[in-house]
Amino acid sequence: MRTPIKYVLLYSVFAILLSFTACKSVKDGGTAKKSKQNTAATLDEKNRHIHEIFIDANKEKMVGNTDKSQNLFENCLKLDPKNGASMYELAQIYASKEKISDALRMAGMAVETEPQNQWYLYLYGQLLEQYRKYSEAAAVFSKLTKLYPQNTDFLYDLAECYIYSGKYNDALKIYNTIEQKIGISELISFQKQKILLHLNKTDNAIDEINKLIAKYPTETKYYTLLAEIYLANKQPDKALETYRKAQKINPDDPYIHIALYDYYRKTGDKTKSFEELKTTFENQYLDIDTKIQVLLTYYTVTESNPEFKTEAFELIQILKTAHPNNAKVFSMEGDFLYRDKKLKESEEAFRNVIKLDSSKYVIWEQLLRIEAELEDYNNLISDSKTAIGLYPEQPLPYMFLGMAESQQKSYESAIKHFRQCLNLVVDNKELEATLYSFLGDNYNLVKDDKSSDEAYENSLRINPDNAYVLNNYSYYLSLRGSSMDKAEKMAKRANELIPDNSSYLDTYAWVLYKLGRFDDAEIWQLKALEKDGGKSAVILEHYGDILFKMGKAEKALEYWNKAKNAGEGSELLKRKISEKKLIE
Repeated sequence: MRTPIKYVLLYSVFAILLSFTACKSVKDGGTAKKSKQNTAATLDEKNRHIHEIFIDANKEKMVGNTDKSQNLFENCLKLDPKNGASMYELAQIYASKEKISDALRMAGMAVETEPQNQWYLYLYGQLLEQYRKYSEAAAVFSKLTKLYPQNTDFLYDLAECYIYSGKYNDALKIYNTIEQKIGISELISFQKQKILLHLNKTDNAIDEINKLIAKYPTETKYYTLLAEIYLANKQPDKALETYRKAQKINPDDPYIHIALYDYYRKTGDKTKSFEELKTTFENQYLDIDTKIQVLLTYYTVTESNPEFKTEAFELIQILKTAHPNNAKVFSMEGDFLYRDKKLKESEEAFRNVIKLDSSKYVIWEQLLRIEAELEDYNNLISDSKTAIGLYPEQPLPYMFLGMAESQQKSYESAIKHFRQCLNLVVDNKELEATLYSFLGDNYNLVKDDKSSDEAYENSLRINPDNAYVLNNYSYYLSLRGSSMDKAEKMAKRANELIPDNSSYLDTYAWVLYKLGRFDDAEIWQLKALEKDGGKSAVILEHYGDILFKMGKAEKALEYWNKAKNAGEGSELLKRKISEKKLIE
């Protein structure tokens, strides 16, 4: 609907209020005259009482006591069933409470009391339109246009009702009437051309836009609208000619280039289409948000059509030149680069964002994620601390800081920051489980077995099928020779969840080894070797240990040497090789 119902005090109330107190003056006379005087006095008292209730009702309405106001207006109607002013007020109250039938009934009754009252009729018409009784609303607004021909608002409402009820030709007549009164205007011409296009009267719709162009010859948006009509009706030559006219009027108007971009795209000229888009991106007069919206479209499209990536990155470079100090440009660049796994370049882009605008937490979080993926632990520590200073209530910077410190073997500090992160987590069980797993790892590294076990147990209570936790917990138990049956079950479950992980295969083989089940251990260790390809010093050394327990000392020595050449094995590896025996 064009305008909402307005809850205002109607002007005619004052006339009604005056009628409550007005009475005819009479002289003292005989019995008949006294009787009349008594009746007049009684009516005067009644009117005064209704007047007081009406005033109180409006006071309650103005302070927002709608229910109390409603009751008082209803009392007025009980005392005076033909009180149109109370009906009008109640109609508004019922409408505000979405009591549709009551609102319409009361507004209709108000109109019956004063069939020519402008305010009663207007409210009734608006309610009928609001509740989609368009034909009835049109009848009311038609009456208003006849009673008050100078008020063009009623003509707009009438035209709107005709449109909603499908009477398009009647709506056109009303718009023509308005146009005769106020002259050619954008609103009227746009409404008329929409109706004419709907009625397939394309030439008439074109005439309407040409009337606007004749009145406002330097307004380029009318030319682009006209060109769109030509294009939609398979007249591309006329469309292009119209676009060129607009371009001559205002060469710097970016929206003309957007229109031309769309024109060439629809006519199949991809090269010219992209050239127009680049011109648009170079244009300083087009706001940055519109350009970013175009890039967001490219971001979506390039997920399924990678051939548009080159165009997207070219547009980003244009934006960086046109808007070198706008953080949004570098943020978009960072997103595109990150999706393409160009982590180093993406990191640089997000650093530029932060230099220009450090006020958005989400950018900090993305930068920390990238640094974690790059294993850039020095920057991760520095930037995590800065982010914590800016956003001390956000949990993830504490987690990233703990991760970096753990990698740099600052285990106690890592534990502190993981715990701080845990204290800030709200309604995120997955993150809690991850943090407990990190705590389990780091407590193990500082030889706090009790705290390590508790942390792993907490993680598994949240997610019993976390293969990472099952693997690490079982491995650390096996190293201590503690709860071996439990360790065996967890290691087995980890391999059921992720069957081909060389690390998990190695853990299960090691647990079996610690249980003295050397034949089974060899089977699983060979699987680990196959998946790893002989790259892991730990897996190679473990196989050597298993072989030694199986009485294959020479073969064991061969694999210990392979472990030495592959990288860093256990602290005992060199002794095993030099002494040619298993050292535990």
